[in-house]
Amino acid sequence: MNHQAQAALLFLLGATVLHAGLTDLHLRYVKSGLRPLLLLSGAVLIAAAAATVWYEWRRRPHSGHSGEQHREPRVSWLLTLPLFALILVAPPALGSYSANHTGTALTEPLGYPDLPDEGPLRLGVGEYAARAVYDHGRHLRGRPLSITGFVALDGSGVPYLVRMSLNCCAADAQPVKIALTGKVPPVLQPDTWLEITGTYTPRRTKDPVNDGPVPYVRVTAAKPVPAPADPYDDAWNG
Repeated sequence: MNHQAQAALLFLLGATVLHAGLTDLHLRYVKSGLRPLLLLSGAVLIAAAAATVWYEWRRRPHSGHSGEQHREPRVSWLLTLPLFALILVAPPALGSYSANHTGTALTEPLGYPDLPDEGPLRLGVGEYAARAVYDHGRHLRGRPLSITGFVALDGSGVPYLVRMSLNCCAADAQPVKIALTGKVPPVLQPDTWLEITGTYTPRRTKDPVNDGPVPYVRVTAAKPVPAPADPYDDAWNG
């Protein structure tokens, strides 16, 4: 490819990365904390494209080549298709299929933030699971809880509330699971997002995939909710 084509591709790539970083699109690929790096990368790519164009413009008057220039093969422009696909076809977040084929990634955290003394507790799946398993529910007993996640059903139909946990990006996502007991809805569809209210119970089970610890939560009510803008949970992955 000639320098003009290279500059065009660099600009398109930088603009695509900036678009992903400035919208929620990046949350389908990487953890939210990497947003500044995405924005910086997009800006650097666009700057590189501008520098390439400037270099080519400065070189031409002194190159002594005023005749026919080599043209890049048209097939090289197919490299732009993945960029447009990134913008136009955002992949779905990982869901129940991945959760059912991967063992729980729950690990003991270094510490536990303070919880409010009164009122219901709104916890993430990973936070509830860590406090229930490793802190033995010390600050959860007797407190009304609200937890949101998607539904996964194992091979025997046992329902779990799940959130995928990220270390870096969607490629390394692993599930954290909570088993449901109590007033569980009689019909549950995999990948449905639920907001459950309930209470802590010391009951536990083992993940059928890797024998990891899976705590239960006693459900008092459950309702379907839209999928959140950020479907992943990177706060409680150990």
